[in-house]
Amino acid sequence: MGHHIIEDVSQEKFEFTGRSKLIAISLIVVGALLAGVGAMQVKNNWDAIGHHASGAHEETTNHAAHGDHHASQVAYAKDMHAEDTHGKKAHGEIDHGEHHESTWMSRVWANLLMNSYYFWLFSVAAVFFIAVNYVANAGWAVMLKRVMEAQSAYLLVGSVLLFGTIIGAKDTLYHWSQYFHSQASGNEAAAGYDAILESKAWLLNNTSIFFFIPFVLIVWILIRMKLRNNSLAEDKTTGLAMFKNSTRWSAGFIFFFAFSFSALSWLIIMSIDAHWYSTMFSVYNFAISFVTGLSVMMVIVQYLKSKGYMEMVSDDVVHDLGKFMFAFCIFWGYIFLSQWLLIWYTNLPEETVYFAARLEGGYQTLFAVNIFMCFLAPFLVLMMRNAKRSPKVLLTAAAIILIGHWVDTYLLIMPGTVGDKAGIGMLEIGTTMAFAGIFIYVVLNSLSKANLYPTNHPYILESANHDVGP
Repeated sequence: MGHHIIEDVSQEKFEFTGRSKLIAISLIVVGALLAGVGAMQVKNNWDAIGHHASGAHEETTNHAAHGDHHASQVAYAKDMHAEDTHGKKAHGEIDHGEHHESTWMSRVWANLLMNSYYFWLFSVAAVFFIAVNYVANAGWAVMLKRVMEAQSAYLLVGSVLLFGTIIGAKDTLYHWSQYFHSQASGNEAAAGYDAILESKAWLLNNTSIFFFIPFVLIVWILIRMKLRNNSLAEDKTTGLAMFKNSTRWSAGFIFFFAFSFSALSWLIIMSIDAHWYSTMFSVYNFAISFVTGLSVMMVIVQYLKSKGYMEMVSDDVVHDLGKFMFAFCIFWGYIFLSQWLLIWYTNLPEETVYFAARLEGGYQTLFAVNIFMCFLAPFLVLMMRNAKRSPKVLLTAAAIILIGHWVDTYLLIMPGTVGDKAGIGMLEIGTTMAFAGIFIYVVLNSLSKANLYPTNHPYILESANHDVGP
């Protein structure tokens, strides 16, 4: 655009064509079929895999559910920690209740949880980014605001899918749910009494699952709807009323989000490994959400530009979005290393078992892939200034980040739910394709419902001209 000053932002509408709809629907159908075939393959092979792994499981000391494949680390914890500061038995000495073998359905539910959570994070990041831009009075990203809103449209569908999966998988994937249904719960004299789970009963309970989770999701969805409605109303009116109202709602959302997102990450993901905890876990999940959300946003912007839309979005704006991707790749790496170093430095075996499980067997390679694709590769790709202005390089970086954090989410969930019987096959690929199809359909459909630019936003010309001050 050179030094040409844009004085008016034109109306521009995205058309969700039949071909695009067909592609999205095809992804859903083909993905569902692949997932179904993959689930049958897993079912047929499960007994053989289970027989091969049974010897290792029988050597454990009745550690229950997901802790069985951590036997050596648990035994070490026994020797190192006889009692905690309250006089209770330490992690390794607690009899964790009756043994619950994972089944082939555990892997099916784990895949549904992984993908429902992964794609849901994209929409969460979009809502958060909208709110942050309002509160910060940021002008540079206003031209991308409708992309953020379309991406956030998946929050409703994604929340329904995620909550439905949690309800369906509760007694299969969450050891604490199995424990609190057992006779050992609340009975210190019982052989399977678990002091650690008992101490977490205030959070790990049906009230949290059936009331707190949907409450938070509903509040987020309503605030997202409010911001979207204000944005659409702003197109038809002048003045700052809608902008100021959205800023107030955004400030409230960010405050509520800080606490509620932390609690959701604990309940949905961290409680899979119910005896383990990390004070940085919620920040780690936020880092995954935000960097993947930014990457999805970049893919959408480049897709629209390739179709002839959003030509008024300058290279400077895209460059800034690329800088955000680069920055939060580094942020993720910082949080990953910090969490690792804190656990290593404290030298507590009951905490190191989490990483030990991900550094053995089939997870060891994925752990290395995770670090390479989530940090090292995008860091090197996006380091140079020109790289953040090249559509091909940006799309490559976005693809690396998205695949890397799919592996990242896989490692968050699979070791604690499926153990050494996990794998990446037709079930995993098909489930991901189906969720991708749903996400694409919802986002593109939302994009077609409004002008691609919020034409009456007070900072629209600042964004169009990339006027960021002296």
